[in-house]
Amino acid sequence: MSFTDELKSAVTPRAALLVIGVLVLQLLFIASYVGALHDPKPKDVPFGVVAPGPAAKETSDKLGKLPGDPLDPRVLKDEAAARHQILNRDIDGALIVDPRGTTDTLLAGSGGGTVLATALEKIATQVDAAEKRTVKTVDVAPASTKDFDGLSSFYLVVGWCVGGYLCASILAISAGSRATNRQRALIRTGVMALYSIAGGIGGALIIGPVLGALPGSIMGLWGLGSLVVFSVGMITLALQSLTGIVGIGLAVLLVVIAGNPSAGGAFPLPMLPPFWKEIGPWLPPGAGTWVARSIAYFKGNAITGPMLVLAAWAVLGTVVTLVMSALRGDRQPGEKKPEPTGSVPGAGPTPGSGSTAA
Repeated sequence: MSFTDELKSAVTPRAALLVIGVLVLQLLFIASYVGALHDPKPKDVPFGVVAPGPAAKETSDKLGKLPGDPLDPRVLKDEAAARHQILNRDIDGALIVDPRGTTDTLLAGSGGGTVLATALEKIATQVDAAEKRTVKTVDVAPASTKDFDGLSSFYLVVGWCVGGYLCASILAISAGSRATNRQRALIRTGVMALYSIAGGIGGALIIGPVLGALPGSIMGLWGLGSLVVFSVGMITLALQSLTGIVGIGLAVLLVVIAGNPSAGGAFPLPMLPPFWKEIGPWLPPGAGTWVARSIAYFKGNAITGPMLVLAAWAVLGTVVTLVMSALRGDRQPGEKKPEPTGSVPGAGPTPGSGSTAA
């Protein structure tokens, strides 16, 4: 066989399309990560202001007019309210103005991301310096000393997501890229559920008792991990049931290319560009990272919405996988369609069928 013939045989149209698809994913990966993370800056960060009398609104208005709109300030009645809202993840920080002195207090929660807490401290320091005042910072929800830059929760969720789509991909491609019947789809769903439980507890134990990187409830993290793995795994199986092997690439596009840079891991959501800031909370990595930080540092507050997002992905993936398998029937790969009743396989037309000889 000549080289040209060998080339034609090796580079089929399907192979060429798959290679082009990989190239597109590569370029999208670069564009998404660099686009989201190359120039982080705070934008409309929910921020509280506590001050006596008219000074509260004056300070809030001044903070709201800073160049670049880094803060979205709102007046709060007292320090207790500010602390409550930070722990409930309604705001990311608050400035407590001291009317009797020249030192104000910045309340922050580095457990939600040390990069954002540092940015808020810098802004508050610059604003007070212009008024010849100083700022002291009080960390209401401090990150663990073993959780550098508050990234451990993000890496934990990334690991769970990777496990989810890799397990689903292996289940699918080990016997063909499509779930061809209901029984196989049910088996894959069951295996995915068992794998999710194991992956959830494994990640929770490693991040907690083994490494001591994250505090918080081991049971809570276990439940979160199981849901993250299962949701990613089932949406991967669903995409494969719809598009075959292309579904693996679509899962990478959804979870890795779109989900990871928008998750608020390296930089919390208020520091991301608008597109990534908007999509992050609706994708598994972003929802999972938010819940992991809430469990670790914010007493499990504000997790209902993100948990519903993860549950929705899990339900959607399961329903699509099972429905697509049901629509294809129960034939096994390579199984021929049954012959009509009364016919003899391989025989010609039966007498009286109305057919005529050529």
